[in-house]
Amino acid sequence: MWSEEFNPETYYPAYPPGEYEHTGDPRQDLEYERQYQAQTYIIPDVIKSFFEYFHKSVHEQNIFEIQNAYENGFNKLTDKFFKTSPWPDAEVVAPIVGNDTIFLILYKELYYRHIYARVQNGPSLEQRFESYYNYCNLFNYILNAEGPVPLELPNQWLWDIIDEFIYQFQCFSIYRCKVSKKSEEEIAYLRANPKIWNVHSVLNVLHSLVEKSSINRQLEVYTSGGDPDSVAGEFGQHSLYKMLGYFSLIGLLRLHSLLGDYYQALKCLECIDFNKKNMYSRVPACQITTFYYVGFAYLMMRRYQDAIRTFSNILLYIQRTKQMFQTRAQLYDQISKMNDKMYTLLSISLVLHPMRIDESVHSQLREKFADKMLRMQKGDQEEFQQNFSFACPKFLSPVPPNYDTIAGINHKEPFSLQLKVFLEEVRQQIVLPTIRSYLKLYTTLPLSKLAIFMDMSEDELRTHLMCFKHKMKNLVWTKGTSGLDGEFQSASEVDFYIDKDMIHIADTKVARRYGDFFIRQIHKFEEYDCYLNNLAALPTESVTQQWKLLFTKRTFAIYKSYIMSTVSQRL
Repeated sequence: MWSEEFNPETYYPAYPPGEYEHTGDPRQDLEYERQYQAQTYIIPDVIKSFFEYFHKSVHEQNIFEIQNAYENGFNKLTDKFFKTSPWPDAEVVAPIVGNDTIFLILYKELYYRHIYARVQNGPSLEQRFESYYNYCNLFNYILNAEGPVPLELPNQWLWDIIDEFIYQFQCFSIYRCKVSKKSEEEIAYLRANPKIWNVHSVLNVLHSLVEKSSINRQLEVYTSGGDPDSVAGEFGQHSLYKMLGYFSLIGLLRLHSLLGDYYQALKCLECIDFNKKNMYSRVPACQITTFYYVGFAYLMMRRYQDAIRTFSNILLYIQRTKQMFQTRAQLYDQISKMNDKMYTLLSISLVLHPMRIDESVHSQLREKFADKMLRMQKGDQEEFQQNFSFACPKFLSPVPPNYDTIAGINHKEPFSLQLKVFLEEVRQQIVLPTIRSYLKLYTTLPLSKLAIFMDMSEDELRTHLMCFKHKMKNLVWTKGTSGLDGEFQSASEVDFYIDKDMIHIADTKVARRYGDFFIRQIHKFEEYDCYLNNLAALPTESVTQQWKLLFTKRTFAIYKSYIMSTVSQRL
């Protein structure tokens, strides 16, 4: 349907060339401008057919066809015809779709998102404002209705709406602080409209969607094993509201992290249990975004074990599912960038708090980040700063700048503040890796001897040893759904105590346990064996099937005996 050839020359003003031109006469030039503004566009048949198909799918609430048009049709046409140029204006599309207001709002959401992502030089100030007004119209339609609105959208699109809403707020917050290249008119326009993309408006939308959907109550009941629909209410039972409510929780996590409020970021997710599969989040980009911001919040709150566990889990998930994303170039690129950022944050966390992680994740870490980790372990603060700058989110100021003092406006001030906090934490721990490396070599060590090794006084060394004890003891999540809960634990591979002037060291490194692994495999083989026995009881169509079944059973029996013998040798 959308594979027809397209002639770009047809997408131009429809007036004859040379009919309207500047003459130098003000009256005639004014007429020229009027005609130019009133010009009509010729939309190619292939684009028109797509709009008709897309509109029909939305009108009929056909989720499968909407998803096909959203994920395949729109992206293919974008790559082919609008790779670096905008799609047609909504005013041009309106007659094709019968002036359907709701469809045009949804189309504008895609239209402005495409401008942000693909069009060179990005959106103009007017387009940034228009996109905000369009989001207001969309959310007002959803939230102000007396009953659930007759609209069904795929989960991926719902996530992208919330994700893009926060992204555009983030872009605008940075844009309004970059005043050096702005004209007086632009600054005056920004000063006169302080409520456009205001942080309170964004928070209000997200909290309203959460409240309308009763998603927190639904998650509590779901976690306890009950039926979420029993507490969902009229709106929460509707898929549109339920998923927008869930995604808004993730949006609040992201927004509070961008503002530097990590406690409130995790507080928003206290009803979500990340340690088991959640039926509400089946969008990979949402999962990855969630774990990235949760892990970063843990890192900034000095909960290194939780940060390492969070990053390891999601990086392992990406390893196992990355084949799913390769056919979708834009999503694949986005996930690849996030993957690199999380590996960088994991390397920082492991330098500050060494502990054992999954072997496959660890091998990737050694392959890509061994040199960087070595420099950080040696106390290179410049390396810490570079890695943090690369991997951290783009922090925001919650308030617009004071345009009366333009010289003092610095759009990097929120980042500089977070970097300062992080580097202060690093500075306090800068010698701990060196102390740890010496302690690993001894079971007892005089304080004076270690002070000589470290080239510092004994009193200063005692301070650093106390710092070692303090920094290695973290608040660690153990149970419950709230990510803020936990118990104080120490996962350091080296523990010690000081008796007078002697340091007594205990190596707490846990040896690898092979027994549990093999026992799990035995249980799996027993399940397979039981399954094959059940198959054998069924009537088979031919002797060949019986021989295949017999061969499979004998193969499992051989493997099972091998595992059992290996386990007995290991134990």
